[in-house]
Amino acid sequence: MCICDFLRIFARQMHRKYYILFLLIVCVITACTPRVIRKAQFVVAQADSLWMKGCIYNDSAELAQAYETLGQWQWFYADEYAHACYHYGRILREKEHPVEAMQVFINAIHAGSDDKQILGRIYNNMGDICHRANEFDLSYDMFERSANIFLGDKDTLSYYYCLNDMAFELAEQGKKTETLTLVLQIEKGCDDVDVIAHVLGTRAELYLKCKQYDSLLFFAKEAQSFENPPFISYVQMAQAYSFLTQKDSATRYAKYILEHTDDISAVNNALYILTADDQTKDIDEVREAAADRSDTQKLIEINRSKHAQAVQLLEPDLNRKLSWTWLYAIMGTLVIVGASIWIYVHRKRLQHQLLSQQVNELTSKKIAAQQCHEQLVHEYTEYTNNLVNQVEQNCAIFFQNENFPDNIYWKDSAVMFKLINDNFGMLVSKLQSIYQLSEKEIRLCILVLIGNPESKQMADWLCYSESGIRNYKNRIAKKLGTNSTQLRDFLIDLTTNRLSKQS
Repeated sequence: MCICDFLRIFARQMHRKYYILFLLIVCVITACTPRVIRKAQFVVAQADSLWMKGCIYNDSAELAQAYETLGQWQWFYADEYAHACYHYGRILREKEHPVEAMQVFINAIHAGSDDKQILGRIYNNMGDICHRANEFDLSYDMFERSANIFLGDKDTLSYYYCLNDMAFELAEQGKKTETLTLVLQIEKGCDDVDVIAHVLGTRAELYLKCKQYDSLLFFAKEAQSFENPPFISYVQMAQAYSFLTQKDSATRYAKYILEHTDDISAVNNALYILTADDQTKDIDEVREAAADRSDTQKLIEINRSKHAQAVQLLEPDLNRKLSWTWLYAIMGTLVIVGASIWIYVHRKRLQHQLLSQQVNELTSKKIAAQQCHEQLVHEYTEYTNNLVNQVEQNCAIFFQNENFPDNIYWKDSAVMFKLINDNFGMLVSKLQSIYQLSEKEIRLCILVLIGNPESKQMADWLCYSESGIRNYKNRIAKKLGTNSTQLRDFLIDLTTNRLSKQS
């Protein structure tokens, strides 16, 4: 019998006998709690109440005292301490102290709390600090941790907000495929209008980095059609019009930005546009705008430097090696407890026999469940193999026809695409929506899937030079995340939906 079985036996025997004693001990500890701790708990409770109403507890002195007090008792009040860290860290960020805020957030994640709502928001704040330091990869990692915590807590709304934060970090780096993959995941699973508005802002940011300004304007305008549009969409539109040399529109949006925000990054962009594109200003006004922008840039650099220092606190903490002292202590404790339980169980042989019978029953159920699982796995494997065989048969039927490729309506894209979708698991739609392939690229994929003909035949059917068809095929394969040798296997997996299962 293992230690876990001994623990279960002990718990069942001692549960009723010592439950009342345990409650009495808890009551005594609560009554003996120092007044300073109770005051700290009261402050944290007030901060939580205001937080639920969308407000911030502004008394930084009291929060700082609560944070210090609960920090000394964090092993007993881990959840309250984590809450204190969260509220105090937010105030420090509001007062432009990101380094101190980061240290507070780091302390919170090591406090031992299992409050997923607070931990998720703490990681989200840490991600925002990294973003302001232009550490986009690290920011993405923090937002991903936050998203996983919210998903584990079944808070889907916060989860999708975090996914959008992750997508925005990718958009900042111009990673189009990865960004759109996350964006499509959000749009497919979430119908909250505020989330969708922010997702549109993320799309616009991606096209700004990719210099696709017409697409940027489309999604930014879509975002502004919502009741609570993200303010960044106005900044994006001003930048797009400036790059498109539509100076009147760029100037109009720049003035709107200065009137409605004091965010230094947005103000900096607006001042740049007014300096370069506003044709209504005289030389003195232009110089004044340039001077204001210079001051704003200094503030931005100071702010970025502070956040960079905060990131320097986080990186060593992420990379530090864990101490195994606690594990040795737990193992030693388990050995002692196990020996004590063994003595206790030895004196209760009759009860042990009953419990052994129950364990055997559970083992039998586990074996049955395992066999059922193996059967399901076998059936699924057989099912997918049948799908692949069906695809191969369909390919052979089309390719071995003497009229290929006319028998698949090669000259009529719409009819051909419908035929391929109907017979090959919506392959064309997947290539269009997920990988944004062009018509010509999709045609090559169809040829590779159905028969993978020789380069000369493929070049003739695609009206492409034979010398360049291999490079063209390689480029398409890389775009799909594979290589030319494995391209057909990839397309078969995509057709039979095995690709999503494997990934």
